Amino acid sequence: MHPALSVLLLTTLIGAAQGLVLTLAGVELAARAAGPGGAALPSTFLLAGAAVALILSGAGLVASFFHLGHPERAWRAIAGWRTSWLSREVIVLPAFMGTTALYGLARWAGHDAALPVLLLAGLLALVLFVCTGMIYAAVKAIREWASPYTVPNFLVMGLASGLTLAAALAAFTAADWVGPVGRLALAATLLATGLRLAAQRRNQRLVPKSTLQTAIGVRHPRIVQKAQGAMGGSFQTREFASSQPTELLRRQAIRAVVGGWLAPTLLLPVALGSPGLAWVLVAAVLAQLWGLVSERWLFFAQARHPQSLYHPTPT
Repeated sequence: MHPALSVLLLTTLIGAAQGLVLTLAGVELAARAAGPGGAALPSTFLLAGAAVALILSGAGLVASFFHLGHPERAWRAIAGWRTSWLSREVIVLPAFMGTTALYGLARWAGHDAALPVLLLAGLLALVLFVCTGMIYAAVKAIREWASPYTVPNFLVMGLASGLTLAAALAAFTAADWVGPVGRLALAATLLATGLRLAAQRRNQRLVPKSTLQTAIGVRHPRIVQKAQGAMGGSFQTREFASSQPTELLRRQAIRAVVGGWLAPTLLLPVALGSPGLAWVLVAAVLAQLWGLVSERWLFFAQARHPQSLYHPTPT
């Protein structure tokens, strides 16, 4: 399928924001459990985390509008909330952003309700991961998406990028938390790598249930498409039957591996072993987000829609 840049940015940036909010909730709970004798948790770290989460989710939301034919009608998407995961995502995303903003205000004011609001934001982040993942996992026609790995991959990749981002913020505002958060970021990155490799291995083993012969009801062993009809391409051929050059697929796969997984896996231990190297964590954040955009590109580009049986790409 044809990957849209707006959707790549939406899912990557908002996923990082969700992972960051979940990290803030975990850090707050850990600090409360440790009591006065635990590591200090400056409000600056929590406020910076809430602000960055809002900026990322806001940027992702703005990017999503470039994928709409009629952005002024976007509000109508909520109408199908009973049956559509996309409608549910459209409802949960503003609720997540609003709750995160409310947490930031409560934390800035020193209100006791800050932690409950943050826990609610964390819950909404989890619900949003499910909604986003199920948009694709519920499409049974695309077997690469209709997989038990789809929702966990969205969740773990978002959590990994959020944890890495939190570690970078802690390097500037809460040095005592760089170690714990950084180690969790490394573990989440390795888990994300394993889940993505498992999903790739599953998809490579998929055997098509239909062929060009069964699609058009002709049993001849060699069928060649001579024309697409309608004097050229169409929405179906551009969006569903499009294929990507092998070289482009290879480059995106290299970017996903190097940026999304290899770079943070190598940079995080360096930063944890040498306190004060905040720039290393910043580099890990940028590399991981860059790599995850490429990973999300592959997620779309490698999906084979049944439409391609009727409009195969000419060779």
